[in-house]
Amino acid sequence: MKAKHSQNPPVEDTKGGALRADARRNRERLLVAAHAVFSERGADASLNDVAKRAEVGIGTLYRHFESREALLAATCDEHLLTLAKKSRERSEALPALEALRLFLTELVHSAGLYKGLAASLGIVLKNHTAGCDATTAEGQRLLEAAQREGEVRSDIRLDDVVCMAMAISLAAAEDASDPKRVPRLTGMFFDGLRSRTEPRGARQR
Repeated sequence: MKAKHSQNPPVEDTKGGALRADARRNRERLLVAAHAVFSERGADASLNDVAKRAEVGIGTLYRHFESREALLAATCDEHLLTLAKKSRERSEALPALEALRLFLTELVHSAGLYKGLAASLGIVLKNHTAGCDATTAEGQRLLEAAQREGEVRSDIRLDDVVCMAMAISLAAAEDASDPKRVPRLTGMFFDGLRSRTEPRGARQR
C-alpha cells in the first residue's frame, strides 16, 4: 500500500513560527524519502539512509522529527486520517460492535504498512499528528459506543485494542500465506472482549 502525502498545514518550528520555505521543502523531501526507505527495508531501516535519500544531513532529519516513531507517524499521517474518516462514515450504518471490529481489522492492516511497523504502532499513535489523533479519537469513540450498548466489557481500554492490533499484525506477517489468519485472530480477540461470551442457549452448570 502506498502512502500519500498531501499538502500539510504550515509546520511550526520549536519557537512556534512557521517554517521557512527551504525547511518545508526539506521536511517534504524527508517524508518522501522515508516512505521509500521504509517500504524497501522496513520501519527499522537506518535513519541515516533516509537522510541520504532526501539529500539532507542527519541533523536536519532530527530537527524535523525527534525520533523514529515521530518520523513514522508523519509518514503514515494521511493513511491514518483516511482510516479514521472512513470508519466514522461507515459506522453510522453499523452496529457498534461491528464498527469496532472493522476498525480493528483496518488498524491491523495499517500496522503492516511497513514491515516492522506493528512492533511500535502503540508508540507511533501517541505522536500527535493529525492522523494519529484522529485514529485514536475514532477508536475511543467506537469502543465507548460498544461499551454503552453492553457489547464490550467495561474494563477494556483503547490501549488493549491497539495492543491486539499490533499482535495480530505481527502474527499475520509471519504467515502471509494464510489470508484467513487476520479475521480468525480478530474474531478470537472479540470473543474475549465481549461482555457475554457464553453461547446463546448454553446451560449454566
